Amino acid sequence: MPRRTAEQAEETRLAILDAARKRFAEDGFSASLANIVADAGVTKGALFHHFPNKLALFREVWTELQRTMQEEASAEASMVSAEHDPYVQFLAGARVYLNWAARPEYFKIVLYEGPVVLGLRGWYESNKDFGQRAVHQAMEALAERGRIDPSRVDAYSVLIQTGLKGAGMALAEGVDGLTPDRVYEAFESMIRNLR
Repeated sequence: MPRRTAEQAEETRLAILDAARKRFAEDGFSASLANIVADAGVTKGALFHHFPNKLALFREVWTELQRTMQEEASAEASMVSAEHDPYVQFLAGARVYLNWAARPEYFKIVLYEGPVVLGLRGWYESNKDFGQRAVHQAMEALAERGRIDPSRVDAYSVLIQTGLKGAGMALAEGVDGLTPDRVYEAFESMIRNLR
């Protein structure tokens, strides 16, 4: 029996991740592995070759969604200059996050299922590499430009990150008819008034 090439193995892995993302978005972590492999057109053996268990598969889907959102936010932020407005890059990234949070797939996997499946500590630790780092860097940049008190960088970072997550939950749930644009408008006003 011929061995699969690295390219074929990667195609299989990507097919599994795509099917899992769709199933987790629809059914949450309770999605069956049988449905995931059927949707991917692979065997359970192929799934377990790439992912030792369902949790590892979920974590990879969660991480990929976070990474993709972060890359888009960073790309958007890099398209604007902070030379005259030190807030503009952070706000551009925040707008991307708010739009992503309103997506059912992102909400279900990252914001809703993530804390339950990964555990609050695991979710918090995993999230450090994404949103928390970006928010902290933005607060440090504002402090360096004299816009906020440097002694408040850590506290502001936690409060802002928590506020963004809460706003994401509210957007996904459709609380009081909120839209990403309405939340962004209030968020921008809040950020520009930090001292």
